[in-house]
Amino acid sequence: MNTKQSTGKRSSPAAGFVVTVLLTSFVAATYGFGFYLFAQLVTDMRRDLGFDYAVVGTITAAGQLGFLVFALLGTWLSTRIGGGQVTIGSVALCGLCLVLLPTTDSIVLIALLLTIMGGTAASVYVPLVEIVGRVVDYRHRGKVLGLVSSGTSYGVVVNSILVPGFVRDDNWRGLWYSVGFGTLMVTVVAAVTFHRLGLFRSDEKAAPVAAHGTDAGDPDSRKEDAGKEGAGKDDSARAGWRMVLVRWVVIVWVMKFLNGFACMPFQNYLSPYLREGLGFDIDFAAQVWGTIGVIGMFAGFAVGWLSDRIGVRASLVICYTLFFLSSVLLVLAPVGFLPMVSGVLFALAFYPIYGLVPAYVSKSASGAAATVIFGVTNVTQGVGGIVGNYTAGFLKNVTGDFMWYYVVVAVVAVVLGFLTLQLPREGSAESALGKKGPAPETRTETAPSVG
Repeated sequence: MNTKQSTGKRSSPAAGFVVTVLLTSFVAATYGFGFYLFAQLVTDMRRDLGFDYAVVGTITAAGQLGFLVFALLGTWLSTRIGGGQVTIGSVALCGLCLVLLPTTDSIVLIALLLTIMGGTAASVYVPLVEIVGRVVDYRHRGKVLGLVSSGTSYGVVVNSILVPGFVRDDNWRGLWYSVGFGTLMVTVVAAVTFHRLGLFRSDEKAAPVAAHGTDAGDPDSRKEDAGKEGAGKDDSARAGWRMVLVRWVVIVWVMKFLNGFACMPFQNYLSPYLREGLGFDIDFAAQVWGTIGVIGMFAGFAVGWLSDRIGVRASLVICYTLFFLSSVLLVLAPVGFLPMVSGVLFALAFYPIYGLVPAYVSKSASGAAATVIFGVTNVTQGVGGIVGNYTAGFLKNVTGDFMWYYVVVAVVAVVLGFLTLQLPREGSAESALGKKGPAPETRTETAPSVG
């Protein structure tokens, strides 16, 4: 990975690696701790604080609402104060809420803090495309964003390791303190790193730090490119909001809606379907969940690496094919060990999808345009998840079986594969938005071997 300071001097390749690790830790903290830790501690917190499952449901819904609100807010702020500031601010806010939560017995305050943490999971993710686009070389963005998208599973694994010890000592508050202070420490390190790399300066004030094989930071070349077909304007926030007029952008938004509609409920209802619908015991259901989590730790990076060689579109088609096969197994052959196979296929598709879409955006747009496009995808994904969860529950009530939702998921997977084929090749002239002149990525992408 080649990076470049605003002065035009190339920095150490280690800079890209450090930023990748930090971004992955951000996702692990905001999703793994801020989004999922409550679910693992809810039994112990209920016993001590005395709230019922109606409150749990309300808090869960509020967290989803916070996600949608912060996705919009994060997009708006990123185009005004910068993606680096929004990302660091979101992680810091999450860490502060993690530390404050165990200090109160008020379920109302706890619910408010959990809602904010659910929101930071969205706002920390929105600027990632912009940051990766400035720091990471074009040919490595697929694997980097794939690894970052797997951050959730790393956070969940850390939770699984820490929870038993704290719970056995009846010290659930201590766990919140531990992950909270840990998150704040990472935030301090990240803030210093971002400052040194110039990531708190906007694209207008600092050259992009990602190297595309040309001197993107050269002042003369920037001036020359700015005069070409209004390229400077294409990188503005206003241009980002005009993306609704671009065909491939609308396709990406629809795809993210369908991702939320199909993928999120698939995971949420898998355990109830296995246990209540198919009669498997809790141990087998737990084994399927555990397998999905372990595979998720590596799948994002592995498929992201593949996408840097065969293209993001081809990798997405592979993922949607696996997703389709996973659904079909649960519909046509949910017997014996096959549900475990379904879980493996789902994990291989699910985690990479959330890195491949931002990788496509990163390779096709830059600056504010990329931030707005990706910010809206988080909103459409959240709305899709809400609609999908409602649809799954509705079909269960009407038919008495979760199976019919997995039929719907299989159909949606086919639709997603078709939509993927409608996207222009990433980095091509047809897909490029907000670029500073002709995209050298096109030449890189057509090479027989990249990376």
